[in-house]
Amino acid sequence: MKRLTTVALTALAPISWGSTYAVATELLPPDRPLFTGVMRALPAGLLLTALARTLPKGAWWWKSAVLGTLNIGAFFPLLFLSAYRLPGGVAAVLGAAGPLFVVGLAALLLGERASLRTVLAAVVGAFGVSMVVLTAEARLDLVGVVAGVVSSASMAAGTVMTKRWGRPEGVGPLAMTGWQLTAGGLFIIPVAALVEGAPPALDGKAFLGYGYMMLINTGIAYWLWFRGIGQLTATSVTLLGPLSPLTAAVIGWAALGQALSLVQLVGMAIAFGATVAGQLAAARTPKSFSSTEQINQNISMDLTDGRVRR
Repeated sequence: MKRLTTVALTALAPISWGSTYAVATELLPPDRPLFTGVMRALPAGLLLTALARTLPKGAWWWKSAVLGTLNIGAFFPLLFLSAYRLPGGVAAVLGAAGPLFVVGLAALLLGERASLRTVLAAVVGAFGVSMVVLTAEARLDLVGVVAGVVSSASMAAGTVMTKRWGRPEGVGPLAMTGWQLTAGGLFIIPVAALVEGAPPALDGKAFLGYGYMMLINTGIAYWLWFRGIGQLTATSVTLLGPLSPLTAAVIGWAALGQALSLVQLVGMAIAFGATVAGQLAAARTPKSFSSTEQINQNISMDLTDGRVRR
């Protein structure tokens, strides 16, 4: 029951990320994805760090910078570049391939043995997503494809390294999330200034949209994501990823008036079924950790529900 609750809470993160497209198109200034990345990450990171009242110490300064760059700072710009160079469906499918990267990296760096069922769940999930988002007009662009693949690999590496390094003693997931979001937001600032120039003028809709992005879509969502990494295997967490494009499709139908074909509905059922099957397979798969990872795992489990420092 505890694992089921953790999975359900962690799943809220990709579900929330599925609302990004609708919020961006309906409320935010157009053609400013990097500025949006900064507004998502940096204010949320500073807020969570202030709430946790804990700063990195020693090696955790550079570790937080590395994790923040992988999970946020490099991931956001590459994801946006892929989205601009490719049809949305192709970009989403490349993102759905992320679990396969995590399966390989988790086996290499964490000693997590992925069962055949887990690998099949990742492949079938990506196939189901492709049925939902790909269209006959989809075209490939080399730069966009490379950016999409590297963005997925960056997030996968960040997920696995977050699991491998765990958290410093006495530090909970709130502080760790704040550190990473702050580092990631700071990384994006010079890129956004170089590519997009000065920040745009913001109206009431934009403030509402950025407020949602900062608090719900990023602050709370990433806290749940990193909290889940601390309690579940890296593979189990990443297999929840297809819930993001599925949520985007549902919101597009319910709120934006976008039609869903029979093929898309079948794809949604396949992707959702693969997500559930992946969680069942991950729950049954025995884990094998290096000694360092076992220590980090024990610390992570002990501190999951620890009190936030005040």
